Amino acid sequence: MKLEVREADFSNPDHCAGIVEVLNSYAADPVGGGVPLTPQVRELLVPALWNIPHALVLLAFADQQAVGIAVCFLGFSTFQARPLLNIHDLAVVPEYRGRGIGRTLLSAAEAHALRRGCCKLTLEVQDDNRRARKLYESFGFADFVVNDSATRFLSKSLQSEGQE
Repeated sequence: MKLEVREADFSNPDHCAGIVEVLNSYAADPVGGGVPLTPQVRELLVPALWNIPHALVLLAFADQQAVGIAVCFLGFSTFQARPLLNIHDLAVVPEYRGRGIGRTLLSAAEAHALRRGCCKLTLEVQDDNRRARKLYESFGFADFVVNDSATRFLSKSLQSEGQE
């Protein structure tokens, strides 16, 4: 298998299709929630990402087929006064898992972060996603702890009822 990671080109139809296909596969997987992307989200996803100036989308291709993705966003560490890179989504299509694609995407994200002068990489992972946690821990990720207290990632939905 020839694996190549490329920064997504939002003007390339193959890259756009790959973004949607890999993220839809992830969303449909039990780890991603078990619900495929709606047709509306599939249509809006790439244009919305394209309009976010601090977005970085990395696509992993195996023999010219998109098989993995890292959707990242630049953020800022106020305590270090430097940028950081948050890996918002890291996904590999099921039939390609266990082949080092996730690790390759993490390495590519780290290389981008270093080139941009970032002080750290961040991500969130479900407690019960043992496979992903094992990968992240082997890559050097750990709970963020201050004064013996781990930081939690919290979320509040701003969608109206009935909206997906």
